[in-house]
Amino acid sequence: MSRIILETVGMIETNCYLVQVEDGHRLYIIDPGAEPDNIVKAAAKLKFDDAVILLTHAHVDHIGGVRGVMDALKVSTVYLHPADLGLYNSPDNHLMPFVPRAKNLPVPVSTMPETDFTILETPGHTLGGVCFYFKQLQTLFAGDTLFAGSIGRTDLPGGDMNTILNSIRNKILALPDSVKVYSGHGPATTVGNERLNNPYL
Repeated sequence: MSRIILETVGMIETNCYLVQVEDGHRLYIIDPGAEPDNIVKAAAKLKFDDAVILLTHAHVDHIGGVRGVMDALKVSTVYLHPADLGLYNSPDNHLMPFVPRAKNLPVPVSTMPETDFTILETPGHTLGGVCFYFKQLQTLFAGDTLFAGSIGRTDLPGGDMNTILNSIRNKILALPDSVKVYSGHGPATTVGNERLNNPYL
């Protein structure tokens, strides 16, 4: 049985997702941005052989809980697109005084065997922004690329309006309308709903 658990964490209310395609096998933890203890408690409800952290991008509100979750759950791998590595390691990657820089971050990998999901490269919010498409679940984890009725900010370093719009149109809107979209903040939506109703598209 597949499972998707949402934990909204931190001052900026980042959506962290715990995803299992099949009960008892690998657990995917997408964007553990803060409050690692709460994420670990949620994971305790599941049975899994291995845990992997997937990062949609490297803004601090999406990576702040990486070390705590990794240590507590003996995570084997942290994935991040290589174009976001500079942001991941930057001393300026913080939102002070509210969100300090993430510390003791592990070295991420830049490739993953895409057995349960496909990595869609969707730059525009950051240089290395990606979405994770779990075809079997008909679900897309969109990070801060696409929101219900909106799109990700492009006024931060690495952001670009034309780039994010092209990413959404060419990658996300190429998926079936029925695909559920879980964003980095706010409520879930569907590809079809955003195609029809998102004012930016």
